[in-house]
Amino acid sequence: MNLTQLTVFREVMETGSISQTAKKLNRTQPAISLAIKNLEKALGLTLFERRGRRLIPVPEAHYLLAEATGILDRISTISRTMDGLVKASTGSLNVATMPGPSAYLFPRFISNSIGENPEIDITLSTRSSPQIMELAGTQNIDFGFADFEDRQGRRPQFSSEIIYGDCYCAVDRDNPLASQNGISISDLDGVPMGGLHAAHPFQQKIKSEFQKAASRYNPSVTCQYFLPLIPFVSSGQCCTIVDPLTVATERELNMSNGRVVFVPFREPLRYEYAVLVPAHRPPSQLALKIKAGWKAEVLAMLEDIGANPSSELPVD
Repeated sequence: MNLTQLTVFREVMETGSISQTAKKLNRTQPAISLAIKNLEKALGLTLFERRGRRLIPVPEAHYLLAEATGILDRISTISRTMDGLVKASTGSLNVATMPGPSAYLFPRFISNSIGENPEIDITLSTRSSPQIMELAGTQNIDFGFADFEDRQGRRPQFSSEIIYGDCYCAVDRDNPLASQNGISISDLDGVPMGGLHAAHPFQQKIKSEFQKAASRYNPSVTCQYFLPLIPFVSSGQCCTIVDPLTVATERELNMSNGRVVFVPFREPLRYEYAVLVPAHRPPSQLALKIKAGWKAEVLAMLEDIGANPSSELPVD
């Protein structure tokens, strides 16, 4: 007994005719008759009484019909589900992003990507970059988006697809620096600055840049990530060096009502993002589609604001 025989049997039960079944299944009448004959042989049971051109099912055939219908409907459901998984139109996705992009840019991208699709379940977590690396390393997410951190001496359990973009200096529009086409670190000597916590790799990079320029770094406001610094900049309390996605977010949301100006650096100061992919968690077609789409989205946003984006192939 096989699925082809059950399919033929169900159609014969519905039509009561070999010829009608042949037309519906686009097969020859002898092929339909042979399928029924082989099914009866496999079961050791005559399923139909032949009365002229009509086939009259015996009582046992009605029981078989109920069982066959359940099997064939289940196979059809599995086939549709697998087709959806292959086409990335169904499934589940578990991703984690750092606080800045998770505030607006990444949720907007996800919602636009999946649309009104009830067949896709999304779990989006907001975590710090070290926490995202931990989730990727323990294979608990499909992918993550974080600040890139090169952990020397440790072999991570994930790969990193790196995206680069130019940083900007955020200043109040009334600040004399706002009218310049470009600034340097030395222009910020002693200027009150907003920044991230001292342990953040980018904050350490900023302090190093000030030291190389023989300029004094004057911390005024410290936040966990960049977006909360924007109101302090718009009030004139400080300037701050921000990553390019913060610029893209502010242009979209205009939290400062146009009071913040983003000035590029004469000597580019590059920011590094990483798309983190677990090494031992095979990706679904949905995860591959969304990850590739997000990477393309980030590169497009950075290009749009003039941040000179570039990317690097995955590194372990």
